[in-house]
Amino acid sequence: MVEVRLVEKDDVAMRLVVQEVDVSLMNTLRRIVLAEVPTMAIDEVVVVENSSLLHDEILAHRLGLIPLRTDLDAYNLPEECPCKSEFGCSLCRSVLTLEMEASEDTMTVYSGDLTPEDPAIAPTSEKIPIVKLASGQKIKLEAYARLGRGKTHAKWQPVSTCGYKYLPRIEIDEKHCNLCNQCVKICPKRILVKVGERIEIQNPMECTLCRDCVEACPLNPPAVQVTWDQNSFVWNIESTGALPPERIVQEALNILDKKLEDFQSQLTEEGRSSQ
Repeated sequence: MVEVRLVEKDDVAMRLVVQEVDVSLMNTLRRIVLAEVPTMAIDEVVVVENSSLLHDEILAHRLGLIPLRTDLDAYNLPEECPCKSEFGCSLCRSVLTLEMEASEDTMTVYSGDLTPEDPAIAPTSEKIPIVKLASGQKIKLEAYARLGRGKTHAKWQPVSTCGYKYLPRIEIDEKHCNLCNQCVKICPKRILVKVGERIEIQNPMECTLCRDCVEACPLNPPAVQVTWDQNSFVWNIESTGALPPERIVQEALNILDKKLEDFQSQLTEEGRSSQ
């Protein structure tokens, strides 16, 4: 049976230990998170006025890469919306406006200067710089945000980091160890520490499995051994802020369930047609 343990979590990041699974399942979940969990992003920009040094296309590109908070329960994917309109509706599109003018001094326009139609669909940070305006320059535009998937464009990826590694196993043979301290000195993550007359292990999940400590040990066989469990993984997820990390995992699992149901349905249909 699959075992999942929450190691740490905050508003944007989460670390899980997942046991009794294989690498193919972990990689499937990673790819679904990156490519198929939908989030909001600015997809179309109507520029009314732009006297800045940036061309309209570059300005639109920058706006598209600003992460937006996402409400998956209130909006539909454009291809699944009942409106069936290329322009969208209130169920599949949210509008953000921007109107800024530099009066005398040079000013920087930030993501926080965008005014959202729906407060739930707003930039995750107010301090993302968009463009600098010199005295007299002005920007006025409307930006249309829609749900999308990372496989279409990276701006729709819900995470900045999503990766996994094998769960490390570190063992020290205290009877064999001569306390030369070489493994402690070379460990890049400071996982091994000398305490009195012994070498202790701290924060083992930070181990990168580089095995430098094993190679540094002058004994044969080495007093320290670093291995990993083939069926246990440390899964790190860092959200862009568009969705909470636990919601990202939940959506990935729902998408995987749907894919498996579709696969089973097709197998059943093929079996019936071949009879």
